[in-house]
Amino acid sequence: MSEILSSLRSLMASHSPPLDALVVPSEDYHQSEYVSARDKRREFVSGFTGSAGLALITKNEARLWTDGRYFLQAIQQLSDEWTLMRMGEDPLVEVWMSDNLSEGANIGVDPWCVSVDTANRWGKAFAKKSQNLIPTTTDLVDEVWKSRPPPEMNPVLVHPLEFAGRSVSEKLTDLRSKLKQESARGLVIAALDEVAWLYNIRGTDVAYCPVVHAFAVVTTDSAFLYVDKKKVSNEVSEYFKGLGVEVKEYTDVISDVALLASKQLFSSFSSKSEDMEIDSDQTDRLWVDPASCCYALYSKLDADKVLLQPSPLSLPKALKNPVELEGLKKAHVRDGAAVVQYLVWLDNQMQELYGASGYFMEAEANKKKPTSETSKLTELTVSDKLESLRAAKEHFRGLSFPTISSVGSNAAIIHYSPEPEACAEMDPDKIYLCDSGAQYLDGTTDITRTVHFGKPSAHEKDCYTAVLKGHVALGNARFPKGTNGYTLDILARAPLWKFGLDYRHGTGHGVGSYLFVHEGPHQVSFRPSARNVPLQATMTVTDEPGYYEDGNFGIRLENVLVVNDAETEFNFGDKGYLQFEHITWAPYQVKLIDLKQLTREEIDWLNTYHLRCKDILAPFLNQAEMEWLKKATEPVSVLA
Repeated sequence: MSEILSSLRSLMASHSPPLDALVVPSEDYHQSEYVSARDKRREFVSGFTGSAGLALITKNEARLWTDGRYFLQAIQQLSDEWTLMRMGEDPLVEVWMSDNLSEGANIGVDPWCVSVDTANRWGKAFAKKSQNLIPTTTDLVDEVWKSRPPPEMNPVLVHPLEFAGRSVSEKLTDLRSKLKQESARGLVIAALDEVAWLYNIRGTDVAYCPVVHAFAVVTTDSAFLYVDKKKVSNEVSEYFKGLGVEVKEYTDVISDVALLASKQLFSSFSSKSEDMEIDSDQTDRLWVDPASCCYALYSKLDADKVLLQPSPLSLPKALKNPVELEGLKKAHVRDGAAVVQYLVWLDNQMQELYGASGYFMEAEANKKKPTSETSKLTELTVSDKLESLRAAKEHFRGLSFPTISSVGSNAAIIHYSPEPEACAEMDPDKIYLCDSGAQYLDGTTDITRTVHFGKPSAHEKDCYTAVLKGHVALGNARFPKGTNGYTLDILARAPLWKFGLDYRHGTGHGVGSYLFVHEGPHQVSFRPSARNVPLQATMTVTDEPGYYEDGNFGIRLENVLVVNDAETEFNFGDKGYLQFEHITWAPYQVKLIDLKQLTREEIDWLNTYHLRCKDILAPFLNQAEMEWLKKATEPVSVLA
């Protein structure tokens, strides 16, 4: 790590102009959350492997900013040369730079890896001390990273209409209607899931995310896809021709955006005269999403003629069509069956190998140990078993994120990822948290269950019960249309707040339809950005409160919900009302619940959910698995 920092500082000093600081973001050219191996520049320079964070290297310091999901992980992974900056507690990176760097300081960043929003925000913060944001002509990290992985060269795949539910021509028609409404003559699309969704394509360029490294430009009468042409087969090329979409090289996007700005970008599928005629009816504005478009592309446009607004594709993508909703529900049933099969297998293994009392019994383990090194269970080997069970299901295409398989104190690391050489062995006397999901052709899944195969403490039960109460409260909510996720977030936290407990992550995120497992634009969160987009019918959102006790244990429960219209007795304000529908199916461990703390309504909900869980999953389980599930979903009650 010292050698990397030393090499970067040498390049900073020799840069023209010399750089006082270098920012290394987590994002790729598309501002993605999950990036390919060759784009993990921040991980390369810092050693921190979390999906969110930002590294800052100055002449004498190295600092890393990350959010509450990763505080513990960052502490473990950062060397002594690095200082952890806790987002939400420490100053923002732009505030720190403005306050701590000298007047007139030059701060370098790769303009491809920083969004318009971020670059503009930093520029304003730097102005008070005449500091300068310097877009580097090459990425300095790439010059140091001698073993950088090669580009992904995977084929572009057409996503069939039977799973997509809407044709590309329909989506383009709707998009062009929005362009005209906003008096814009074109849109630059950088977000990988938006490109994939618009053109009904998928790929495998990014682990866990079925997308292709590509940009798109759509005008009022033309459409372009920018992708490495070696990824496009003759069949797929014909598919795009049939749509009137011109396929160009990935690297052409920078010059074509400049041509677009000067009204010189023409498609081979439309004449120049037609283009000019269309443009004459429009203003000169071009639409750019400031959160997903990189500063490199934005800099080729006339800032006075740019419409900086959230992408017009973000909301339509989040509003699932009937085919997508049906596919998501079917995918979650198959996925739930895999999770139950996993719990049955794990319960048996923990009893057989470790002498655990098991999923149902509440007693200390007899401290039995596996007879051989090969038979012992680790966080990684058990998660591999879960993946194999999912892989046997119809339409499986891989995991939707790295499985968070975590025992005891590791479960307190919110986005923990077990590593082969460092993961923990399973322990019957400690809580086990498993947050996992899969990609299926008909939907993306995300589920968390927390279990204990021994005797949980009263404190662990109290915490689990509080998390469950918050999970149920949010899932049972009815609320007027126009309500956002910021408003609803309190429902999941209130039972924890009663004990003075809380958690440092959001409560819910959208889920894609065989796309990203984290999908906007809506969310359920304490973060102010959750106010931006109200929840609407046909959106998906997770319900995942938790509690994490550093060095001890972690608890999280997560289902995917669909937002539906609600039938209410009254309709105050004529707004209409919404409610949630659970589409995730796997039991909650009754042994971890203090039933005396549940209300009658909560117990009724739990019994009803468990009954449905048993009935829905029955066709996918064998007799032994079904017997286990029947026991796991037996009705519960509280004796007076």
